[in-house]
Amino acid sequence: MGVGVLLVTHEAMGAALVGAARHVLGRLPLPVDVVEVAASADPDNTLRDAAAHARSLDAGAGVLVLTDLYGSTPCNVAQRLPSLGITTHCVSGLNLPMLLRVLNYPEQSLDELAQTAASGGRGGIHIDHA
Repeated sequence: MGVGVLLVTHEAMGAALVGAARHVLGRLPLPVDVVEVAASADPDNTLRDAAAHARSLDAGAGVLVLTDLYGSTPCNVAQRLPSLGITTHCVSGLNLPMLLRVLNYPEQSLDELAQTAASGGRGGIHIDHA
């Protein structure tokens, strides 16, 4: 029983990242779903949608919610999920290295996976000093 992974992002970003992860890994070792938020989306409707997706992903170990931009509507929605009785951790700043790192540690608990996500996201940034 692994942690579910829910990407709550601005339009087209979440699906693109999941597609790239499938390209790199082939099979995804954790259940992954995406909720993409349109610019005109109502936050309350988006919360209901995200909650339905999170509940379907939670097999008892909780859901890691990855959002693209801290303070944005996707992030604000994700941070409201625990108030609906859903066990989650939310990590913002989503990038492909973060998602790949998470998917490479399917045995980790929700708490561990949140730390792995943050570390993977930061570790995937490189400045060429040439």
